Amino acid sequence: MGRTRKHTRRRPRANPHGVLTVHGGTFGFVRTAEGEYFIPESKMAGAFDGDLVEIAPLPARGAQKGAAEERPTARILRVIDRAHDTVVGRYEVAESFGVVVPEDRNISYDIFTMRADFPDVPDGALVRVRMTAYPSRHEAACGVIEEVLGTAEEATISVDAIVARNKLETVFSEGALAEAQAAQLDEVGALAAGYRDVRGRCVFTIDPADARDFDDALSLDPAQDFLRDGAVWRLGVHIADVSHYVPWNSSLDLGARRRATSVYLVDRVIPMLPEQLSNGLCSLNPNETRRCMTCDVYLDQDWKAVGYDIYPALMRSQARLTYGQVQQALDGDAALPDDIMQRVRFLSQFAKARIAARQAAGGLDFDFPEARVALDDDGKPLRVDLRRKTEATSLVEEAMILANEVVAQHLSARGFPALYRVHEKPSPDSLAALLPVLQEFSWFSRISPERFVAGDAHAIARVLSESQGRLEGSLVQTLVLRAMKRAAYKPTCDGHFGLASEAYTHFTSPIRRYPDLVVHRMLRAQLTRRPQKFEQEVAALPWIAEHASDMERVAEKAARQSQELKLIEYMAGFLGEAFDATVSGVASYGMYVSLDNTAEGMVAARYLGDEYFACDTVRYQLVGQDSGKVFRLGQRVRVVLAAADAKAGRLDFRLEK
Repeated sequence: MGRTRKHTRRRPRANPHGVLTVHGGTFGFVRTAEGEYFIPESKMAGAFDGDLVEIAPLPARGAQKGAAEERPTARILRVIDRAHDTVVGRYEVAESFGVVVPEDRNISYDIFTMRADFPDVPDGALVRVRMTAYPSRHEAACGVIEEVLGTAEEATISVDAIVARNKLETVFSEGALAEAQAAQLDEVGALAAGYRDVRGRCVFTIDPADARDFDDALSLDPAQDFLRDGAVWRLGVHIADVSHYVPWNSSLDLGARRRATSVYLVDRVIPMLPEQLSNGLCSLNPNETRRCMTCDVYLDQDWKAVGYDIYPALMRSQARLTYGQVQQALDGDAALPDDIMQRVRFLSQFAKARIAARQAAGGLDFDFPEARVALDDDGKPLRVDLRRKTEATSLVEEAMILANEVVAQHLSARGFPALYRVHEKPSPDSLAALLPVLQEFSWFSRISPERFVAGDAHAIARVLSESQGRLEGSLVQTLVLRAMKRAAYKPTCDGHFGLASEAYTHFTSPIRRYPDLVVHRMLRAQLTRRPQKFEQEVAALPWIAEHASDMERVAEKAARQSQELKLIEYMAGFLGEAFDATVSGVASYGMYVSLDNTAEGMVAARYLGDEYFACDTVRYQLVGQDSGKVFRLGQRVRVVLAAADAKAGRLDFRLEK
């Protein structure tokens, strides 16, 4: 006899949850697996921007106006995980209270402290306050001051202010710290669970000299002993097994998910995971056993992949090498241990073959210098170091690209859920806008404008290669790069245009990128064929992808702002001195110039000459109306530094007479 309605019991449906994004300190949105919900200001329930919250959908009452854009409305039931244990803000004296007004405008709650507890904090100072009570219907937000970051004048030009403006989390929750502290390697348990023991292989890391964590290592061995048709080499890419220590929905995971990435500022690193993991159990330190996920790629004599094997393993790095050491060894100016030196030479051959193959397939190669301001112990700038691609950096990069492609192809071919790194082809309109400039160069006549505008990868690559080494090379690279779309994370395998790759993911940096951690979890589930229950994680992939893409942009912006801040501070010591520069932008009010150390500033129109200069936005140039004199993007000029204002964040130049 069938069940009657009377005897049917339904499991209560879980309420949606997601990360709250506040707009203008008033209303907000919560992205959930079920979709995006509008949260009115009156339904915030004391939640802060970035909090992981549980929500309850409200009955539909017609379309919401304005910012809601007809999204369903909900109220916040509770905060699952707070994004802000501490808040940075400006201190205001209010009788017996000290009121901290958050620098983050999307935190709409002032935080009260007792003035008697902090009588020496000056009015207007930038402070960090630790939350002791979050706002509710019955209580105001309260806290205690942890640190005075600067006076009102200093606060606008500090790296701490950049951290605050970009809402970067600097403190881990007690739960996350406890989980990290309790984490254990457990070699016996790993082997019993099926981890392979590869500690006998010659494995090593290659990183920048100032690297603090090492999440990828390499090995290369002859493959004649392995059953792979045509295989000559076995390239091993060994990546820290972060997913073992950071399970889904743990405190560690919730914090990492919100942050989505580590942030590399000029004077500090804000890690995605606590240091017990990022610099400890998940860092492939030399001569220490570590859990890893290994991707072995079997290569033929032409360095083409003919097979692969992916598995969890126990490894031990034999050496911690720097890019500088490896490059000196390749140049014959330094020595490495014989077993490593031999492998490094072959890896360099591998990288050159891979680069050539990708270029033949239409891959794009941009080579811009990366500036790093070196600081002394007091945070004062000493010099500017420029980093460019070298044989050493390329051999590591090419191994990582290959591993990312192999993992993406593996998961995609099996229809298994994952996150992918997607780079779409540029739009025809953005490429067509470059034609007036490119057609002024004689070499462009050898390239089909139609194919270029259509986004043909080979035509775009030809433009880059033809301009390389010419005076206009920097200009062309800059314009083409600006025309490109930005790579992003997506739950669909839609290819990577810039790398000429049909399938690409991020697998190689789970210590510092949350999407890589997600890929590791999915890969482990697929490999074991005993998928844990991760329906919730699979359903969350779209918003995780979007959130990770957003946070990547925030991290890059903060890193750039911190470098620019110290670069301006450094340049302040060279007032009145002349520099070679490149025109990097034009506007009706003047032109932007970039020095060889990447410092960028403005030459105001009044310093260009006594005549009027018209801005030609089609050809990216300024044209003197009387003399016909032209200043265009990519042109080399000689300038004198007139002013360096760190508070305003700008450098002012004039042309050298």
